[in-house]
Amino acid sequence: MAIHRVIKEVQGDETTMEDFDINSLSAHLHLTPDQVKKMAERNKLPGRRIGGQWRFSQAEIHQWFEQRIGLSDDRELVEVEKVFEIQSQKQAVDEFHIPDLLNVNNIAMPLPARTKSKVISKICELATASGTLWEPGKMAEAIARREQLHPTALENGVALLHPRRPMPNAMGEAFIALGVTHSGIPFGGPRGCLTDIFFLIGSTSEPVHLRVLARLSRLIQMPETLDNIRAQTTAQGVWSVIQAADDEL
Repeated sequence: MAIHRVIKEVQGDETTMEDFDINSLSAHLHLTPDQVKKMAERNKLPGRRIGGQWRFSQAEIHQWFEQRIGLSDDRELVEVEKVFEIQSQKQAVDEFHIPDLLNVNNIAMPLPARTKSKVISKICELATASGTLWEPGKMAEAIARREQLHPTALENGVALLHPRRPMPNAMGEAFIALGVTHSGIPFGGPRGCLTDIFFLIGSTSEPVHLRVLARLSRLIQMPETLDNIRAQTTAQGVWSVIQAADDEL
């Protein structure tokens, strides 16, 4: 699997995260120090030498993991879940399933939107109406910035909307919202493919976000799951499809 080097991008409103050295990063990724060193030397990890020592930004490492998730098959996604399981346990999410984070009230079938900006605003409003999201405007702005940087739309017609950094102050706990539009719309998908299924991922920390993203990515790779979602006419029907698919993971 090809892993591309992640280029550091810093925005003024983002907090700098503490760097890793080789030993702390090896513990973080459940690898040996020699494995981490070799990956860094081969440009397979985003890092830099400072005073002859390798240093790795937490923000860059989590971006690298997020990119890796998008390129992974199911076996690799299972490993990603395991890597962040211990860390997410520290965030009081010791075990979860997608239906536990996806309230029926956070599902819009259909989502009344025909443009990219409307999709983002409407799905944030949906999560707010259910009491899950507290600051829809800030979340929508953060998602729009993330989409400008790198679209989250996939070739299968799904987009996994999320800000570049978790926004714990904008929500009470981690959540997922889901909207399905009447027809596909241009959302930056590869080769111009249209998007009609939109997941909004609201996370309280980086490990929680990456673990949710890995499990959700596994779910939407399952045969017939997306077709079954599109065939539903009610939010409850969509939730039942998600539950059945999650049970198989």
